[in-house]
Amino acid sequence: MRHTRTGYYIAGEGTVGDGLRGRHWTKEPLRAFRFSRMGPKGSSVDRAVLEKVAKAMTAQVRPAPEDARPDVPPVPAGYTYLSQFVGHDLTMDRTGGRLDEQVSLRDLVQGRSPALDLDSVYGRGPDDADDDRFYAPDRVRFKVGITAAITGAGTDVNLNGYDLPRVTHGETKAERQAPLIADPRNDQNLLLAQTHLAFLHFHNRVVDQLIHDGLRGPALFRAARETVVRHYQWVVLTDVLPRVVQPSILRDVFTHGRRFFEVGETDTPTLPIEFAVAAYRFGHSMIRRSYDWNRVFDGERGTLPLMFVFTGLSGNFDPAAADVNDQESGLFERLPTNWAVDWRRLYDFAGENGRPDLAAPAGVNLARPVSTVLVDPLDMLPEGAFGGAGTDPEKIELNQAFRDLARAATMDLADGQQMAELLGVRPLSPEQILAGRHGAVLDDLTSSERTAFAENTPLWFYLLREAELAGGRLDGVGGRIVAEVFHRVLEASRTSIVRDRSWRPTLGPSRDTFRMTDLLLFAFQGRADLLAPLGDSAPL
Repeated sequence: MRHTRTGYYIAGEGTVGDGLRGRHWTKEPLRAFRFSRMGPKGSSVDRAVLEKVAKAMTAQVRPAPEDARPDVPPVPAGYTYLSQFVGHDLTMDRTGGRLDEQVSLRDLVQGRSPALDLDSVYGRGPDDADDDRFYAPDRVRFKVGITAAITGAGTDVNLNGYDLPRVTHGETKAERQAPLIADPRNDQNLLLAQTHLAFLHFHNRVVDQLIHDGLRGPALFRAARETVVRHYQWVVLTDVLPRVVQPSILRDVFTHGRRFFEVGETDTPTLPIEFAVAAYRFGHSMIRRSYDWNRVFDGERGTLPLMFVFTGLSGNFDPAAADVNDQESGLFERLPTNWAVDWRRLYDFAGENGRPDLAAPAGVNLARPVSTVLVDPLDMLPEGAFGGAGTDPEKIELNQAFRDLARAATMDLADGQQMAELLGVRPLSPEQILAGRHGAVLDDLTSSERTAFAENTPLWFYLLREAELAGGRLDGVGGRIVAEVFHRVLEASRTSIVRDRSWRPTLGPSRDTFRMTDLLLFAFQGRADLLAPLGDSAPL
């Protein structure tokens, strides 16, 4: 399981492969995750054009416009990777296993349904013969990992709980350093891995509280999971989505219901490919070139390439290795202590929680506004980030923008104009598509290519241009797709705060407030030394 899929089962059509060098259709696999089409099929775009557009999107980071909209507040960088974590939860295959394994009808239905149930964390639970390995001996709490001591002031110790649990055995280094979690994709980059780890801690702290309140026995795990899932859903609905989708669209959908996607449906939900391979890939444009990561790797020293190196899935924990794709090189098989996370630099505890003692020394890292520009390190992904290690891909196939554009092309995805017509949204003009607002410059397209691109714009580029023109949040087509899909998956989840409208969070500062910062404060006991274990200065 890597960052990207190898095929999509589209209801009524079959399975289409998402290979960048072509496509193929097959019949439905036994446990295929179900996708659907929200709109019509679109026309294909020439690969040469997609290559030009992808290079333009990753050519340079243009400065933000001086007249940035004040009604679109900046987004702390942690939400970029929290959104990626949510995306993996949506498409977790809960029925994976041997093809000859007996699977109940309920498991098949749930396994082929998108939902926000944190199956990417819980897997099939501690009573499953395969997934019990993710859990501690008490079969209630999760295992967490330990960092590897490294020479340096305050880093020459092993820190328990600051790395993902890892397999630790096997014939190869890649096998030993593999993450011991339900969804290995969440070890694709360090920020995502630490986000997954935070949810392991959050669950374990909820268990501790329930035990303190007197709960014991088989009901303990079920109660903990339900508590965690409900609070997680509240974070997604009230904290994540309003930062990346126009609030007016969210209010309309969650007040009046869906108008375009599976309206009134009660059967097994699907996930529209317009969401999976276009709308929900907005986060790629929010990624920074570097991160002020912790006391040791401060300023711009936490570069994006290093965020891939220091994982077991994409890297080898060795920044000095000649080839990051060679996972057998390097001394470490788990995260070195000097890379322990400092959560204060990724989320705004001081401003949002009134905790000046948790202020980041140089301020919070901010995500880039959603736009048609991706930072240039994304033009050369490590092969392990998408399961391509050893396949010798073409250079352009390592470009994240090209991968997103090409994948949509293999799906015959509707273009932006088709979706605007379907959703009753005023379409962008050709001038808006081609010029944008401090976004990708398409000067390398020929006159005829520019005309064709402006009339039939790939959906992913179209919705990024929409957001760019709207100040950095999904609007119009992109906002409507994302809002309606999240309404559907929240409604369809086994535990659902949309169906149970009376539920309110119990672990936050009030009955109506529970943000990601509140989740982290609860998980790490509100302590600065746990949220930032390396502190602000080296020990004497």
